Amino acid sequence: MGENASMRGGVAESSRDERLDVYVWDMDETLILLKSLLTGTYAEGFTGVKNVQEGVEIGKKWEKHILSLCDDHFFYEQIENHNKPYLDALSRYDDGQDLSAYDFSKDEFGASYDDDNKRKLAYRHRFVAQRYKQGLQSFLNEETKKDLDELYDMTDNYTDRWLSSARGFLEECSVGNGGTSIVAADGIKGSSATKSIHLLVTSGSLIPSLVKCMLFRLDHMIAQENVYSSWEVGKLQCFQWIKARFKAPAVRFCVIGDGWEEGEAAQLMQWPFIKIDMRPGSSHRFPGLTMRTVGFYFSVVYGNSDAEDEEV
Repeated sequence: MGENASMRGGVAESSRDERLDVYVWDMDETLILLKSLLTGTYAEGFTGVKNVQEGVEIGKKWEKHILSLCDDHFFYEQIENHNKPYLDALSRYDDGQDLSAYDFSKDEFGASYDDDNKRKLAYRHRFVAQRYKQGLQSFLNEETKKDLDELYDMTDNYTDRWLSSARGFLEECSVGNGGTSIVAADGIKGSSATKSIHLLVTSGSLIPSLVKCMLFRLDHMIAQENVYSSWEVGKLQCFQWIKARFKAPAVRFCVIGDGWEEGEAAQLMQWPFIKIDMRPGSSHRFPGLTMRTVGFYFSVVYGNSDAEDEEV
């Protein structure tokens, strides 16, 4: 699956005299909260302060929207059993056909994994990428968008601003130390001493993970080509692909997540790992995590720099 991984934007993403910080994020219970709402574990950490059932109901509403978008707008019923680690994994089978009038319901996409079906799956991935770039506003009606906005605000209030704080922290990482935000592999804007890019490596399957990025307002910070599903291949393999993409001499990596798998993979890659801890009062949560803390983890592995000294 990874033949093209090292070609997905590599050395060109950072010039020789610039430093590139690559943030590798987990999604669930890191950038967003969902499973812990559904199971009640998030609320239980507050020892009675949070209404557990309220969190469960919020989680169920998110589940309903995620499944609806996956099935109605992202072909999930058709391609659920054809999960890939990233959207352009089958790009070599895509002949570039114009999809503007293509009828996906009549192309007889099937379960067999021959070249014909790989081409049809590649078409679907290209369509998903385009839809992701266009955003929810391009295909949802006003009523649904209003419902999603209300649910987002409800969730953010219930979680004491976890969602908005996580988004804000991504933005802060992108511009901290005078850096420039990069949301696409070839999308560097301007020039500065430090650039940064956010990638997502999630154990969930690819399409629902992309949908979650859109629903939780992360798509403007994490481009579709920077979302990886480790469902079949594992996080270590995804990290190895990411390392192959970014070969500039001054590149630094940092993994941020809540699970053992990303922590173990980061250790094997010799990358700093920040373990998210959702318990109230922890500094490794949202809100709570700061650039000072990130700078410390970078310095432990990569040593200090002038830019870090300003933060730490």
